[in-house]
Amino acid sequence: MNILVLGSGGREHAMAAKIAESPSCTKLVIAPGNPGMANLGRTVNVALSDFDGISKLIFEEAIDCVVVGPEQPLVEGIADFLEDAHPEVLVIGPKKYGAQLEGSKAFAKEFMKQYNIPTAAYFECTKDNLDEGLKHLEQTSSPYVLKADGLAAGKGVLIISDLQEAKEELTSMINGKFGEASSTVVIEQFLSGIEFSVFVLTDGFEYVLLPEAKDYKRIGEGDTGLNTGGMGAVSPVPFFKGDVKIKTLHSIIEPTIQGLASAGIPYVGFIFFGLILVDNEPMVIEYNCRMGDPETEAVFPRITSDVVALFEAIRDGKLGSAELEVSKQEAGTIILVSGGYPGDYAKGLPIHMEAEMSGSKVFHSGTSMKEGQLVTNGGRVLAITSLDTNFQDALKTSKNNAQKIRFEGKYFRSDIGFDLI
Repeated sequence: MNILVLGSGGREHAMAAKIAESPSCTKLVIAPGNPGMANLGRTVNVALSDFDGISKLIFEEAIDCVVVGPEQPLVEGIADFLEDAHPEVLVIGPKKYGAQLEGSKAFAKEFMKQYNIPTAAYFECTKDNLDEGLKHLEQTSSPYVLKADGLAAGKGVLIISDLQEAKEELTSMINGKFGEASSTVVIEQFLSGIEFSVFVLTDGFEYVLLPEAKDYKRIGEGDTGLNTGGMGAVSPVPFFKGDVKIKTLHSIIEPTIQGLASAGIPYVGFIFFGLILVDNEPMVIEYNCRMGDPETEAVFPRITSDVVALFEAIRDGKLGSAELEVSKQEAGTIILVSGGYPGDYAKGLPIHMEAEMSGSKVFHSGTSMKEGQLVTNGGRVLAITSLDTNFQDALKTSKNNAQKIRFEGKYFRSDIGFDLI
């Protein structure tokens, strides 16, 4: 298979690294890619929003399979576009309709309600029923959860303790605080528990369960401070076994796949289940229509079988009989971020690191090359993943190697996995 991976972050780097290992991958092209991926295949500077440019690249490189990393092109309909332009090419990523599982919180909530998938109670609010939304807040206990319906660059979820502030924020969101993304707001019941992430690869009818993970979103130690894109992850999750795993499969994953099929929603690709365990009962916080980041950097290194064989199984209609082999070793991933992140931060700062990091894999999230020098080019700069007999030892190796990487303002959390010990 000639494979094109779309994306430029740590998630796509980890996926590309695993794809490159496959004997079935005859050519690997990454667009736009990043400097860390340059030794895996050919990187081509085509923007993810440039559907015509991507189409031209598919033609020029004789691509057989496209793996879409980020959510934005999926929600914007890249899979639909490619089906029309290149019907012979397998696209690992759902069409626009299915991508609404992530692209619209209201769509996802209605889907879960229809197929009895456990999730928090909610109220859907627009300009037309804003007064009802404000009254709903009055009848809800604190804290108040407000979610912009559409994609808002990770900033569209607010958790507020004060009722008056919640009312003001709801009004602000409806009136365009997050643009069109918050023209509809989902007011959600607050759930208290421990969060974790489960992933599947599906053809819309059958699925393969991937390794689970737990990520850490807050910038500060002990899960304090502002939310980020993710400061680290571990895999596996110690409590994802026994009844919890059985309940997750039977009450969440299988009804989701069956619901997609029953509703006639075509779906080929990854589904990310953002879950929370409440009194030993798993519930859905959110769906994503792609793999997570930084979870992918912890999950994919644990896969020991051929991931391209899974894509071939989807193509051949044999995903139901496909098997996935996973290492018994556990993964610990540390994210190195720029000083000031998730607020304002500088770009273009020189990065100094050894060619090889003993015991770790380094995935590039926000880097670029400037006059032959590797430099920072994002808030989250590098992901360091290590494998060991337990995630605590894996994290020790990741932290040791994190200390060897130098760039101005470098910061990372040293307590990833603290709540699982």
